[in-house]
Amino acid sequence: MTEHPARICILGGGFGGLYTALRLSQLPWIKSEKPEIVLVDRSDRFLFSPLLYELMTGELQTWEIAPPFEELLAGTGVRFYQGSVAGINVSEKQVQLQNGTELAYDRLVLALGGETPLNKVPGALDYALPFRTIADAYRLEERLRTLEETDTDRIRIAIVGAGYSGVELACKLADRLKDRGRLRLVELSDQILRTSPDFNRDAANKALSERGVWLDLETTVEAIAADTISLNYKGTIDTIPADIVLWTVGTRVADMINALPLKKNPREQLVVTPTLQAVDQPEIFALGDLANCKDAEGQQVPATAQAAIQQADYVGWNLWASLTGRPLLPFQYQHLGEMITLGTDNATLAGLGLKLDGSLAAIARRLAYLYRLPTLEHQLRVGLNWIAQPIRNVLEDISK
Repeated sequence: MTEHPARICILGGGFGGLYTALRLSQLPWIKSEKPEIVLVDRSDRFLFSPLLYELMTGELQTWEIAPPFEELLAGTGVRFYQGSVAGINVSEKQVQLQNGTELAYDRLVLALGGETPLNKVPGALDYALPFRTIADAYRLEERLRTLEETDTDRIRIAIVGAGYSGVELACKLADRLKDRGRLRLVELSDQILRTSPDFNRDAANKALSERGVWLDLETTVEAIAADTISLNYKGTIDTIPADIVLWTVGTRVADMINALPLKKNPREQLVVTPTLQAVDQPEIFALGDLANCKDAEGQQVPATAQAAIQQADYVGWNLWASLTGRPLLPFQYQHLGEMITLGTDNATLAGLGLKLDGSLAAIARRLAYLYRLPTLEHQLRVGLNWIAQPIRNVLEDISK
């Protein structure tokens, strides 16, 4: 009787899931030990989310930051299923997809990421827009184009949350709308970018000030309506007009993960060991936003793309080790600094002894992210396009 190969089922095609699948495909499997590798995602495209903001200013195109999974996985031996996960039966080691497909697994990787919670404030679910996915970017683009085509003098945008996403969105949208834009950034605490180095925070404050973005610090959102937002500043509630409200605060673990009989922290994240395994089910690995992880040194790992990419390398190795009788490696997180885009051709970065801002930082950020794109083929396509684009722009100007 022929013995079937082990199956590794990876749920979620973000940084954690896709990069784990690619790492697995590169490891030195003996033919008799090589497993079937399956990647499941509800979208047909991977999203390099740190560059999502560039879609709003037309600096980048969708194909550059969101290539299809089928293209990225070609020649790797990884099978891709497009579909939403309906449930996981841990005792039976089986995944159910909403289309009825059932996938048995020997090893399971949970990399489903998080969702933006819109249930914290009355009206947010109906009227606020998240900014996490390609679909979110398309919805915002449609709203912006509709407003830009009207005769209104001012397009009023309120962005809830002055963390990385809120600040980056504010700068990009201010550069896109220019004099027509009236942007305000609403933040619960007394400063923007609370966890950032002072250098980056100072550069961001300067960029926001130069673009006329109004800061509502120490302010909470009371309610959101079709064309207004109600803000509470030290007990005084003010309702102001808003054509668009963008919600960038918080991350919520999917309900399906909450239902799993696995140990979780108070935020419903799965508690994992330093080898990135669920503490009570070692055949289940978890990484990214849904994992509560402390590394080999005991430091809490942040829920960032940088961390997920590093975790994926270890998860891939540890899956290989667990199936081939080798020792697993505890994850060691390396903070490589942070980069923030602050408008068109403007950024700030601090890390590894380096501090840059302005156009030079924007170039460094682009090159760093180019290196982080998932495959060499895609890196080359995007890099060549970036080199050719200025030449095409000059030729277009000459022909006018």
